[in-house]
Amino acid sequence: MIPISILDLTPIRQGGDAATALRESLELAQHAEALGYHRYWLVEHHNTPSVAGAATAVVMAHVAAHTKTIRVGAGGIMLPNHAPLMVAEQFGTLAALHPGRIDLGLGRGIANDPATLQALRRQPNDGAEFSRDVQELLFFLGPAAPGQKVRAIPGEGAKVPVWLLGSSAGGAQLAASLGLPFAFASHFAPDQLEVALATYRGRFVPSPTLDKPQVMLSLTVVAADSDDQARLLFSTAQQANDAPLAPPIPNYEQSLEPQRLALIKNVLRHSVVGGPDTVKKGVAEFIARYRPDEIIVTAQIFDHAARLKSFEILSRVCLSG
Repeated sequence: MIPISILDLTPIRQGGDAATALRESLELAQHAEALGYHRYWLVEHHNTPSVAGAATAVVMAHVAAHTKTIRVGAGGIMLPNHAPLMVAEQFGTLAALHPGRIDLGLGRGIANDPATLQALRRQPNDGAEFSRDVQELLFFLGPAAPGQKVRAIPGEGAKVPVWLLGSSAGGAQLAASLGLPFAFASHFAPDQLEVALATYRGRFVPSPTLDKPQVMLSLTVVAADSDDQARLLFSTAQQANDAPLAPPIPNYEQSLEPQRLALIKNVLRHSVVGGPDTVKKGVAEFIARYRPDEIIVTAQIFDHAARLKSFEILSRVCLSG
């Protein structure tokens, strides 16, 4: 079995708050470490009432300080929101505090509303500079050049693994041209998965840090004791939007208009939902079809205990033995 990791969306539930969400994220990270998961990645979202993960590097530092072996990463840092030098310094600091355990995933990010862009001191088209910003960040994380006027201290020479995140063929092309590992957001952007994989694998250029393509694919997995129970839990993800996470609704699909149901099923089609046997079969089929080097699993489950149990079941059927 290939490595399996966790992407934590740091969900804030209805009736909950960010402090609770962050406490539960740490508990899930510690649970994941004990169960044998490979990485624990955290997101960056701004002005989003359903997500506690705004200060990604801060949350990473907290999680890394209270775990021992699991890799902790950003899935990812939305680079247009930050100066490359500051990202290099932050992740150089994390790497100095937790050697050999820190990952840096870089994304372009989704389009924000004008007010949020202004609050972030961004311009409407600055995402077009993403490729240049990535290369500048890689420069700051590399060994210092003779006479280099601006250096990332900490940061230079930190050897933090850098991944490019994407939901389109454009991100795949950039990752391929720079010889970087590529993580595709198949859990919410399935339509371009196959073309992105073909682009990345077909155009990959070896780099000093990576000699062949390395692909991580995201996958929603909701596991429970039975298929019916898992489908009930999954109704939370089917309802998800920018509002705090909603509790599950019995027979939720039956309450939807056919057009709305078809849209949800299409967007979430890379989801494995069911009891232990169903999950084992579904994950194996996903791996066989797309041949990732690693998968990173997310689960929008309202009840925290049920979320912990879902990852426990997944580890038992896919990581044990």
